Amino acid sequence: MSGTQTDIFAQDYTKDCFSAAAINGLQLKNRFIKAGTFENMTPSGTPSQQLNDFHGTLADGGIAMTTLGYCAVEMDGRLNENMMYMHEDIRPQLNELIDDLHARGTKVSGQMGHCGGFSKNRELSRRRPLGPSFGLNGLGLSRGMLFCDAMTTKDIKNLITSYREAAAFMKSVGFDALEIHFGHGYGLCQFMSPKTNKRKDNYGGSFENRMRLPLQVLAAVRDAVGSNFPLLAKISMTEGVRGGLHYDDAVEISKLLDEAGIDGIITSGGTSTMNPMIMFRGGNILPGMLRTEESRLMRFALRLMGKSMFKDYPYHELYFLEQAKRIRDAVSCKMIYVGGASSNASFTTLMEQGFDFIQLGRTLLSDPDLPLRAKMDTGFVSRCTHCNDCVSTIESPNGIHCTQFSS
Repeated sequence: MSGTQTDIFAQDYTKDCFSAAAINGLQLKNRFIKAGTFENMTPSGTPSQQLNDFHGTLADGGIAMTTLGYCAVEMDGRLNENMMYMHEDIRPQLNELIDDLHARGTKVSGQMGHCGGFSKNRELSRRRPLGPSFGLNGLGLSRGMLFCDAMTTKDIKNLITSYREAAAFMKSVGFDALEIHFGHGYGLCQFMSPKTNKRKDNYGGSFENRMRLPLQVLAAVRDAVGSNFPLLAKISMTEGVRGGLHYDDAVEISKLLDEAGIDGIITSGGTSTMNPMIMFRGGNILPGMLRTEESRLMRFALRLMGKSMFKDYPYHELYFLEQAKRIRDAVSCKMIYVGGASSNASFTTLMEQGFDFIQLGRTLLSDPDLPLRAKMDTGFVSRCTHCNDCVSTIESPNGIHCTQFSS
């Protein structure tokens, strides 16, 4: 193929990034979706004007759908007390936020999360957080919450109910789609992973048993929102630790989610609790965490164990592509790629490889108007340097932001 023909071919696929597409009846104006991240703009769990402005800026920048990161399904599902959980008291604030984003032409997804046994929430209703099994709670070290307890069967049933009720609430306040977080070492992932699930009952042991709760949660959420409402699943294709979930597991997990009626799979990776750098790639986040961590005890622990937990993974474009393609070939639902897409060349590749949508995280912090700029410039490359300093701003008073470039 000649160079001219190649350029035309690439441009055709690049244009597809900016064409409308639907997922379970929800029409999106282009293929770009803001990835769910905890913005730390919900003081005491209440959506703020700062949160409105943050997502409003992305809406003005052309994003088709933005994601409100980490909408905990119950009060004890939060990692800390400044995370939202879904309840009636925040209905007015969510209504205002979602209505404003709709007026700007942007759809809104809510990321349904639960921390499981990984929490430093001072407002827990119990002494310890609950996970699939008794174990260490590394995040709670600074607050004297060293361990998590195992859920009883009753606790599991209550958790499923929490997901069902949260889904109904989120649909009622105007969310256009829901993203169930099955990855990154949080509650549902803890059940899925043989590393953290040591149960001996029907919720532990075999792959089928470890997938029982995630599939029951999906069924409960689907029951709450109906068949014509988009549900997305965020998974970790690998946890990146010995004894944890790996790429082969992700293919089988995706097949089960697809068969159970998920509308789209988001192919992420890594785990916040054991190996977060797999999902970030680029500059190591350890120096920034040491710089911003207020607890002396936690800083000591980070210095002691940080190098083994925060490994170096050099950044390169589309670092999850080859493994994500394995899932693409195994399922019939929509595919949403995340992981190292920061240029029109990468967007072109993803469209050519059959992915339906692209989730963006760090690049939108440095370039909140990325969709508009990329549409105007066929040679677009994001300013993001993948230094990962933004990660250390998650718990800053100003919330998550790019430290290199202002919006």
